[in-house]
Amino acid sequence: MSTLERTRDWLRAHPLALDAALAAGVLACMAAGSFVDPHGENGTTWSARTPDAHSLVLMVLGAGALVFRRRAPMKVLLATVGFSLVELFTGDPRAPVVMSAVVALYTVASTTDRPTTWRVGLVTMTVLTAVAMLAGPLPWYAQENLGIFAWTGMAAAAGDAVRSRRAFVHAIRERAERAERTREEEARRRVAEERLRIARDLHDVVAHHIALVNVQAGVASHVMDKRPDQAKEALAHVREASRSALNELRATVGLLRQTGDPEAPTEPAPGLARLDELADTFRNAGLPVEVARSDRDTVLPAAVDLAAYRVIQEALTNVRKHAGPGAKAEVSVVRVGTNVEVTVLDNGPGQDIGPQEGGGHGLLGMRERVTAIGGTCTAGPRYGGGFRVHAILPVKTRTPALGDPV
Repeated sequence: MSTLERTRDWLRAHPLALDAALAAGVLACMAAGSFVDPHGENGTTWSARTPDAHSLVLMVLGAGALVFRRRAPMKVLLATVGFSLVELFTGDPRAPVVMSAVVALYTVASTTDRPTTWRVGLVTMTVLTAVAMLAGPLPWYAQENLGIFAWTGMAAAAGDAVRSRRAFVHAIRERAERAERTREEEARRRVAEERLRIARDLHDVVAHHIALVNVQAGVASHVMDKRPDQAKEALAHVREASRSALNELRATVGLLRQTGDPEAPTEPAPGLARLDELADTFRNAGLPVEVARSDRDTVLPAAVDLAAYRVIQEALTNVRKHAGPGAKAEVSVVRVGTNVEVTVLDNGPGQDIGPQEGGGHGLLGMRERVTAIGGTCTAGPRYGGGFRVHAILPVKTRTPALGDPV
C-alpha cells in the first residue's frame, strides 16, 4: 500500500482530522484572497491591500467552525453565514469570509434531502447576495457580488449531486447484498428440500424391504425343522428382497455422487409399471393383495409415477406391519379427469404402533411427497374396520419456472 493510500485510509478513519485540515486550507485561501485587489489600476494586483484585524478574526472563526461541519452542519452554516454578513456590512475592503459559508452550504446539501437543500440554498444565496449588493461601497452589479451568488449556488448543486451519488451507490450495494442473501437462502432451501426428498426415498426403500425380510425370516425360522422346502423358499424371498433393497439404495445414494465419482446406476426409478411386481413381493410375504387398474393408457410424468409407486409401497408396508394376521389389501389406480387416484384399502383390525416403533414417518412422507407435485393425500381408519390411504395425483405437473430446481 502506497503512502497516499495509507494517508487516505487514515483520514477516513479520523474525519475530525480531515475537517481540521480542510478548515486550515480554507483559512489559507481566505487569507490569500484578502490581500488581492481585483480593482487595481493594472487589473488584479497582489499585496495591494491589508485586511483589517476584525476581518482576520472573522476568517479564523469561520474556518474554525468548519472543523465541526460533520457533527452539526446546519449550525455551522448559520455561524458561517453570520460571520459573512458581519464582514459584508463592516469590511472595507472586504475579506472573503463568505468562502467558509460556501463550504458549510455544500456540507448541508450533501447530508440532507433535496427539498431541504433547495430551501436552505435559496435562503443562503438570497441573503448573502442581497446584503453584498446593498451594503458596502461597491455597486450592486460588481463581480464580487455576482460571484457570491454563483459560488453559493454551485455549492448547493454540488452537495446535492454528491448526496444523490452516495444514495445511488448505497442502493446498488444494498440491492447486491439483498440478492446475495436471497441466493444463499434459496440455495439452503433447495438443499433442504433435496435432503428431505432423499430421506423420503430412503425411508420408503428401507421400510418396505426390511419389513419383507423380517416377515420371510420369521417364516423360515418357524418352518425350518418341519418344512425345510418352505423355509428354503422363504430364504429365497429374503435374498430377493435384500437384493432389491440394495439396488434401490444404490440408485438413491447415486444422486449424491460428485463430478468425477464412479458412474451411478442408470436404471429408471420405479413406477406403476412395476406395480404387479410390487404386489407379488407382498403376496410372497403372506399378504393377499388385489390390484385393479383403469389407467393402462395413461403416461404419467416421472415424478408422479414415482410418487404413486411410493404411496402404494408405503401403504402396503403399513398393512403388512400393522393390519394384523388374516388381513388383505386392495389397490386401485383410476384415471379421473386430469388426475390419477390411488387407493389402498385393508380390512384388518389394526394394532397400535408401540413406542418401540417410534411412530414412524411413512404417512408424513407420503403426504409430503404427494404435496410436492401438487396432489393431495389422506389416510385414516375406515368405517367398520381397516385403514384407507387415498392419493390424488395430477397427470401433468406444473411447468417449472425459470430458476426452479429440476
